[in-house]
Amino acid sequence: MSPELISILVLAVVFVIATTRSVNMGALAFAAAFGVGTLVAGLDADGVFAGFPGDLFVVLVGVTYLFAVARANGTTDWLVHAAVRLVRGRVALIPWVMFALTGALTAIGAVSPAAVAIVAPIALSFAARYGISPLLMGAMVVHGAQAGGFSPISIYGSIVNGIVEREKLPGSEITLFLASLLVNLVIAGVVFVLCGGLRLWTRGAVTDAGAGTKGAGSAEGVEGAGSGGGSGTGPDDGAGTRTAPAPAPTAVATRPDAPASVPLSAPVIATLVCLAALVVAVLGFDLDAGLTAITLAVVLSTAWPDDSRRAVSEIAWPTVLLICGVLTYVGVLDEMGTITWAGEGVGGIGVPLLAAVLLCYIGAIVSAFASSVGIMGALIPLAVPFLAQGEIGAVGMVAALAVSATVVDVSPFSTNGALVLAAAPDVDRERFFRQLMAYGGIVVAVVPAVAWLVMVVPGWG
Repeated sequence: MSPELISILVLAVVFVIATTRSVNMGALAFAAAFGVGTLVAGLDADGVFAGFPGDLFVVLVGVTYLFAVARANGTTDWLVHAAVRLVRGRVALIPWVMFALTGALTAIGAVSPAAVAIVAPIALSFAARYGISPLLMGAMVVHGAQAGGFSPISIYGSIVNGIVEREKLPGSEITLFLASLLVNLVIAGVVFVLCGGLRLWTRGAVTDAGAGTKGAGSAEGVEGAGSGGGSGTGPDDGAGTRTAPAPAPTAVATRPDAPASVPLSAPVIATLVCLAALVVAVLGFDLDAGLTAITLAVVLSTAWPDDSRRAVSEIAWPTVLLICGVLTYVGVLDEMGTITWAGEGVGGIGVPLLAAVLLCYIGAIVSAFASSVGIMGALIPLAVPFLAQGEIGAVGMVAALAVSATVVDVSPFSTNGALVLAAAPDVDRERFFRQLMAYGGIVVAVVPAVAWLVMVVPGWG
């Protein structure tokens, strides 16, 4: 059996054990990375640690630390109330506001994880406050980021268009942008319907306190609040720790302890300034989101230690272990050539359409655990030989690969999915992790085939 095949089988075993035994998957993945890296791939410790996602570790810790401080001093509650006033109490509009906001940020040049890091904690705090499914809100944020992610001036768009130009392939910047925009918009609409978005309209307008002006205490309102996202009895931290059942939602809100209004106190004003500084630093000066967030959190904690005393303990440490462990193992797969081995095997298939759909699936599966841009940078050149035969349109193939490799960022193992998982307050994290993993699996299974059918088979470009 080849080392590459062994490494894939070990990954499957990790998934099975984590699912059936409630062991933190990250811890299992670290053990697998050590075993496969040293015994199969012949790597030393430095080779195994080469895949450790240090930048993502800092982003997860920094963002969850900063927003733990913001929750403690009431800033997130203030932002939630401001969002309600912005849409005149129509809670059903908020997921679409978050979709549009992250899309606008990435379209004008923000890196997708940076936009999600900024928007997701606010969006998911709102979801917790008003009983919206966290899966719905998280998916809207991530798909919004990808909807704008391939504009001609965006980071992703510039990289992919640069690869196309370097490989001397026909390209269309507008087609690439519109393909990603439309696919993610359609998916967002489907998720909105399936995850209880339509029920949000039945509540009518709500006040800042969360009480509905229509059906606030009705069974219908409660049903909508719990759709797809309530917390129940079960593991809370991904490591087997059990928690008591969460209280059922009352009226529209899942947080009856939340204040009816939040005054603009000094800590709230300072935190709002820090959040604005985070946006400016990341988007305007290209500073690292994680390091910037940690620095701002430390400043706030030093100024108001009482509000921030428990913030460090509220960092999503089980999620950090989970994501970093899995990505370290994926790094071992990359180091030993497993990903290249799979891609080259598909690229050598003599049937161009079959090779195209398999490349889309490889892009989706690998990107669910690794860098989307890195995967596109590897797969587009692999497609060049059969694109040169003229049987497949280059514009459609590149668009299908780009969509397949990025739409799966809702996976909890990708940077965006991990940020959503870490940012969700007051949820059963293991249940939410399983929801994200199941949703990511559905996206991986369905979207590449649809993208291939719509973009590649007709022969665009």
